[in-house]
Amino acid sequence: MDKYILLLSIIGLASFAMAWMPAITKKSGISYSIIYVLAGAFLYWLFPSYLPSALPQNNASLTIHLSELVVIISLMGTGLKIDRSFTLRNWASPLKLVSISMLLTIAGAAAVGYYFLKLDIAAAVLLGAALAPTDPVLAADVQVGPPNKGAKSETRFTLTAEAGMNDGMAFPFTWLAIALAMMMNGKDAGLTSWLLYDVLYKISAGLIMGFILGKGAGYLVFSLPKKFSFLKTNDGFLAIALTLVVYGLTELLYGYGFIAVFVAAINFRHFEKGHGYHQNLHDVTDQSERLLIAVVLILFGGSLVSGILDALSWPIVIFTLLFLFIIRPVSVLAALFTARIHKKEKLAISFFGIRGIGTIFYLAFALNETGFNHQSQLWALVSFTILVSVFIHGLTAQPVIRHLKREMPVERTPE
Repeated sequence: MDKYILLLSIIGLASFAMAWMPAITKKSGISYSIIYVLAGAFLYWLFPSYLPSALPQNNASLTIHLSELVVIISLMGTGLKIDRSFTLRNWASPLKLVSISMLLTIAGAAAVGYYFLKLDIAAAVLLGAALAPTDPVLAADVQVGPPNKGAKSETRFTLTAEAGMNDGMAFPFTWLAIALAMMMNGKDAGLTSWLLYDVLYKISAGLIMGFILGKGAGYLVFSLPKKFSFLKTNDGFLAIALTLVVYGLTELLYGYGFIAVFVAAINFRHFEKGHGYHQNLHDVTDQSERLLIAVVLILFGGSLVSGILDALSWPIVIFTLLFLFIIRPVSVLAALFTARIHKKEKLAISFFGIRGIGTIFYLAFALNETGFNHQSQLWALVSFTILVSVFIHGLTAQPVIRHLKREMPVERTPE
């Protein structure tokens, strides 16, 4: 059997089937993430010697760059579909989540990792940083729909905006874990440098580059063609091009590209908010994201039967349950304690802290930067947490969102 042809056939079939997955998810109430993870596990169980290794430890560069590409395309798509204009009042709920809740989540996960799982401080902080961001990729079932499609619930908006923001904001804590690991290995890595460079400079650079490039792209696409009609374009692939340009230029300046892409998407989206071109752009990002995620989920499913869970233990199982059902919900409820939104919305937001591709990226990135202890245990921890999240959240997203839609169908900004 030709390995290349087999691989090509699998990718083709997975991509082909993805065209019907949103409809299947809507009809069945089961997220397509579950289907693809199970398909990946079955394929790697059936053809273990004919498929490339699915273990991220064996393909560090591929794991980093594939997960990175999926996340940045998803961040662009996430920004393009948010209709609500940015103000501190309008975005109060997600801003509380990306600050208060995220810090509490990282601290809680790191504390349990250090005291209960007996990880060292660097590995514990890395665990918290990798698990903290909610996923803009796998959380599509609980996010807002395409741009300019009418009323959207506070739950959907908050989860969408949170997923867009916190993927970038987890990076400083990943670098903190890297700095701690380097210090433990006897290398020079001061915490002052981390604060000034990895926190203040890189976040600022990401915000500024995202703002400038988003506004600049909006001017080129919407304003300039009004003066020079031959410059008008309706090509949806511009969204992917803009994603790569913003991410690449920001990273060249050593800023956080994740932050820049989302900020650029928001600024571009609201440059001429009601324009129908946004639908074309969103469609291309959505389709590209789903094609890539099909491959990633199959690889993830394959890793589950290839040994990534070899270090799984009862303490890891307990940690996962604590994280998903106590640490995340409690941190969100604490952050939203004073928010004037319905208690059912608060509970839904606290529950749907979906883990996924961003978590894989951060862990792979950090382990590639310097030496960490407990690497096998860390991969088992994040993989099992993602697996449980995919199944629990994938089975409950549609019923919960439908219930909230019946209860609170109209979008409203909290007072």
